[in-house]
Amino acid sequence: MNNSTREQNEERLSERPAWLKRLSVVIPLYNEEENVEELHERLTGVLSSIGIDYELIYVDDGSTDGTPVLLEELSRSDERTVVLILRRNFGQTAAFAAGFDVARGDVIITMDGDLQNDPADIPKLLSRIDDFDLVSGWRKERKDPYLSRRLPSMAANWLISRVTGVRLHDYGCSLKAYRREVVKSLRLYGEMHRFIPAVASWYGVSVTEVETTHHPRLRGKSKYGISRTVKVMLDLITVKFLQSFSTKPIQFFGPLGLGCGLTGFTLSLYLSARKILFGESIGGRPLLLLSILLIIVGIQLIGMGLISEMLVRVYHESQKKPIYVIKEILGRKEK
Repeated sequence: MNNSTREQNEERLSERPAWLKRLSVVIPLYNEEENVEELHERLTGVLSSIGIDYELIYVDDGSTDGTPVLLEELSRSDERTVVLILRRNFGQTAAFAAGFDVARGDVIITMDGDLQNDPADIPKLLSRIDDFDLVSGWRKERKDPYLSRRLPSMAANWLISRVTGVRLHDYGCSLKAYRREVVKSLRLYGEMHRFIPAVASWYGVSVTEVETTHHPRLRGKSKYGISRTVKVMLDLITVKFLQSFSTKPIQFFGPLGLGCGLTGFTLSLYLSARKILFGESIGGRPLLLLSILLIIVGIQLIGMGLISEMLVRVYHESQKKPIYVIKEILGRKEK
């Protein structure tokens, strides 16, 4: 690291918050043997210049190349390095969750292990962490193929922002900084790691975005393709449902059930009137089948809503899980 970069890091953190004593950096890796050593060298160079105690948490997500061996060597040579070896490839979300569980820092940084995220941007994220609970990177000048990566990503970012109400340019950027209390209260599934800003916002977490450097991949092969977009869209449906109806599912299923049921009942009344008043035959009319179907679907949806309500209550009451999150308590003195 050159002197100018070191001075910039010191300037950005010259007024760092007093509560920031330790950093944890979580990096999931899958078949990245060509990048591990350079990644570690860059990270230690940047983190050493910051002047804060830190730990590096590498999570090997079932690599089949030499990545686990290299990580084991790093853990022996660097006491600040922690390595988690997963039994198989569980996916990036699971790897992040494993890293979050063992992280001990006041601030937790996440990033990819392919050298496309720049460790030199970590001080830039930390410079905003005193004002916000979560600082997300924005790869404004992204160095990826346009049609296969950037175009689907732009569409997904626009849609996620509109659906969740949390406006970010780049949900897919793994380079993020979190206060400890943000990640420790999260439970991640599927491809949910990219939705952490949206999920965290439900609890009143403040989120901001900063521009970060993005490098082209020079070594190794990308693990993500166009097929991942489908998984993201399905998880977005889950996120929206949980965001709006996680504690009141009847308000989602109820209106749908009532709408279907009332429409079916109205159609059946109409057909009954045609039969009684005009003597028309209604037995073979598709409208009769549609009215019956809508009534049945309406009953099923309302029943599903009631069952969901019971499940929500069992979930919260059995685990004594509150439906709120307290940020701090003021004015109470312990005796």
